[in-house]
Amino acid sequence: MPHVVLIPGDGIGPEITQSIQQIFKTAQADIQWVECAAGEGAVATHGSPLPDGTIEAIERHRVALKGPLTTPIGAGFRSINVALRQHFDLFANIRPARTLPGIDTPFRHVGMVLFRENTQGLYIGRETWVQEGIEAESVAVVSRKASERIIKAAFEYAVQHGRKKVSLIHKANILKFTTGLFLEVGKEIAMEYPAIQFEDLIIDNMAMQMVMRPEQFDVIVTTNMFGDILSDLASGLVGGLGVTGAGNLGENAAIFEAVHGSAPDIAGKGLANPLAFLFSAVMMLEHLEQTKTAERIRAAIYTVLQEHKDECTADIGGQGNTLSFTEAICNVLSP
Repeated sequence: MPHVVLIPGDGIGPEITQSIQQIFKTAQADIQWVECAAGEGAVATHGSPLPDGTIEAIERHRVALKGPLTTPIGAGFRSINVALRQHFDLFANIRPARTLPGIDTPFRHVGMVLFRENTQGLYIGRETWVQEGIEAESVAVVSRKASERIIKAAFEYAVQHGRKKVSLIHKANILKFTTGLFLEVGKEIAMEYPAIQFEDLIIDNMAMQMVMRPEQFDVIVTTNMFGDILSDLASGLVGGLGVTGAGNLGENAAIFEAVHGSAPDIAGKGLANPLAFLFSAVMMLEHLEQTKTAERIRAAIYTVLQEHKDECTADIGGQGNTLSFTEAICNVLSP
């Protein structure tokens, strides 16, 4: 039985974590949870928002499921999430976005998966003042090695999941060295996968195309900042951050997470929607090769969204709460 590090997180994190545990127990998922702390709440209990014990547990078990975290002011790093990605070299951020039954959106045929390079680009935070308060500079780094592994990951995903096309997004007409290198590597790797259609689009055109005809996109791969923006745009097409999951993969670890915030304003009120976190957990099951269990849970989600809408939380059009939504899924899963 695989051990998975479970980080409930802050705000609504403990509530939606409890929901996932209940659903996984009902689905008889083959998981042994190893609960660890991180985030703002961990400062009071462990003296750090990212305790050494949590890092060591992920290093040992190599798979984690992480709820929303709040990085305390003065924590010593800009983001706990970024710190985890950097420590474990989680180079691939994977964000599926698909149209869901019962979710009110004008886009009915979305089924894209976005691969975002997670370690380079402008988000390395290498900034300097040329003249303080007047002019600043920020450096973006793109390497051949980092480009190769994220682009290959996108093509391999396409092959393994029966996808037909990979779209590479860049700004090589202006950023000729950095995203130009990313595009050059993409074209080289595409030649190794002749059965997969390959195209490249400039980022501004891509943003327009995604809201005009999102159904034309299958697997998307891009650099760090472009991926950050486009993945939220993709979530918006299908109902928002509350309905899309995410995973961060590296060669030696994988962390699946809720990409929405910790929502402290509704914490403890039983109003939180666990759907995005649940989809992340389902991605984790697929990573652990528990495909049948993942498919059963996903089918139960679709059934509840279609046939038991009143049990869903208000943000997705229901009249229920966290508990009613969880119980509805468990009822569908029960023999």
